[in-house]
Amino acid sequence: MADDELWSAPFTTLSPQIQSGALSPIDLTELMMERIARHDAGLHSYITVASDHARERARKADAEIRAGRYRGPLHGIPMAVKDVFYTTEIKTGLGSSIYDDWQAPYESTATQRLNDAGAVMLGKLTATEGVYAQHHPTITEPINPFGAAHWTGNSSSGSGVAVTSGLAYATLGSDTGGSIRLPSSCCGLVGIKPTWGRVSRHGVMALAESLDHVGPMARSARDAAVLLGLIAGADPADPTASPLPVPDYLDGIEDGIVGLTIGIDWAFLRARANDEVLASIEGVVKTLEGLGARFVAVEFPNPDAILYGWHTQCAVEAAIAHRDTFPSRRAEYGPRLAALLDRGAEITGLELGDALKSRRAFNGGVALMFAEIDLFLVPALPVAGPTLEYMASLGPDPDGILAVGPFNAPFDVCGYPTITTPCGATSKGIPMALQLVGKPFAEALLCRAAHAYQSATSWHNRRPTL
Repeated sequence: MADDELWSAPFTTLSPQIQSGALSPIDLTELMMERIARHDAGLHSYITVASDHARERARKADAEIRAGRYRGPLHGIPMAVKDVFYTTEIKTGLGSSIYDDWQAPYESTATQRLNDAGAVMLGKLTATEGVYAQHHPTITEPINPFGAAHWTGNSSSGSGVAVTSGLAYATLGSDTGGSIRLPSSCCGLVGIKPTWGRVSRHGVMALAESLDHVGPMARSARDAAVLLGLIAGADPADPTASPLPVPDYLDGIEDGIVGLTIGIDWAFLRARANDEVLASIEGVVKTLEGLGARFVAVEFPNPDAILYGWHTQCAVEAAIAHRDTFPSRRAEYGPRLAALLDRGAEITGLELGDALKSRRAFNGGVALMFAEIDLFLVPALPVAGPTLEYMASLGPDPDGILAVGPFNAPFDVCGYPTITTPCGATSKGIPMALQLVGKPFAEALLCRAAHAYQSATSWHNRRPTL
């Protein structure tokens, strides 16, 4: 396989070659290192490149595999993670200058599970400050390789850029209001926001703990399914991690979607999405119907109250997460995160109580809607390929952040799982994406539906020209 095919391949197509010895983890790692050196100065996806560590892990993986100790499909695969996961052998910066000299006291559960699976960790990927909406002033914002004038999606911005550009085969992100799905959409990747609690958050920087999710970002539904299966499951270090057994997410992924019932609320979509996005979703419906799915009209609970309630809860919980350093080190914070933390300190108990009341009512409405359907279809973004100029025009929060998150934040609020996969491109070549939502712990079904869509389309195979 030529290098130009090798760097862009889903890792699950390479794993059998690694297992057989036809492909070496050492060669794959050197390919990634060469591409990082050649391209990332213009993309800024990495905040830390751990060359020596990666080469050591690649040599270890190669030796183990040659000795017949193959650990599974991630063994020897070079990847990286968002710089909000604690890693003891690679610097953890948490998107802020405050942590320039900080050493993570332990390994996050998610990255430990990747290490145990034999992954080769290349480094840490650029993230927004405090996993909120803006990069710290001392950190250079990543560039969307499909178009420099366009948004990468936050807060897992470096993650989206690195994986689509062939600077890592996969990554992990975190999602509080869309931070896995937004960069996956903007960069042409598959992202899974699992059910809340499906993946341990131990050792992952918190934005708002009752809204935070950890999940994979990858090049195919199969890749994402493998990653999710490796990181999901109970964790004694995180009492909120679900003890439910983790299924094999590849088992049945080829079974198709004949007879599946998918809900859609066109009124909800038309009120919030632009014409280009709506046209792409119409195409998705035709494709999925052609694969045997049945669409039914449903009424999605009005999310307006909980969208603002999301910001209220996020502000309060973020203020709790940062109380050791804010406001005592206010001067070291960027303006947008500081404004969120100030707001969190000002919110009254009555305001928070109203937000929680709206959240409970909304969650009940979502559960009622899902009594009639297997999955729910929405776009990943209301705007096709948003530009940086558009993003700058949105104004202060909460209106600014919620303008791009009406199809994302509601599913952090209710904790239902979603999968995002590319479904088109704008006239300027910027990826567009669909989002399927499932019932709690229906990740296997989501992977199967996304894989069926990918089997009938090729949008997920698009890669930027660097």
